[in-house]
Amino acid sequence: MAGILFKWLMVGGFLLSTPTPAANTLHPIYVSVTEIEHNGKDKTLEISCKIFTDDFEKALRQQYNTHVDLLSAKEKPAMEKLVSAYVLKHLVLKTDGKPVALQYLGYEQQEEGIISFYQVNNIPSVKKLEVTANILFEYKKEQISIIHAIVNGNRKSTKLINPEEKAGFEF
Repeated sequence: MAGILFKWLMVGGFLLSTPTPAANTLHPIYVSVTEIEHNGKDKTLEISCKIFTDDFEKALRQQYNTHVDLLSAKEKPAMEKLVSAYVLKHLVLKTDGKPVALQYLGYEQQEEGIISFYQVNNIPSVKKLEVTANILFEYKKEQISIIHAIVNGNRKSTKLINPEEKAGFEF
């Protein structure tokens, strides 16, 4: 978990001018960070997506035409459904040429972002990973997706600039 936070801070955190509440924070960059790590021992893919809270809330409001408050404990069950539906629609993976089904595990707030977590079971090995990621691309034309893929300790990363939404990794 600490590694995910560190990577997020390295990509966008230093660009924030002051530590203010997420709803009032203006930031000069529109970025999401997706990390996909193969866990050989458990034969799973472990996926996390970090998105600036303010942008994510605005995009969810726009997409689903409903009230959105990702930080409200009272509204968390309803927000879980929105977060899951949105990310599962905008993040698609294939391993070794075969589509895989992401299982939504939940989300939490960290700093100015929301991190949502997913898992794919029964993945004994990964030689090739194909990613389609267009998170918040409909919300901001300046949106960027940073994708990190880790297999057997081998880390590869790429950046997708809207409208580019496909990336591939070979291990």
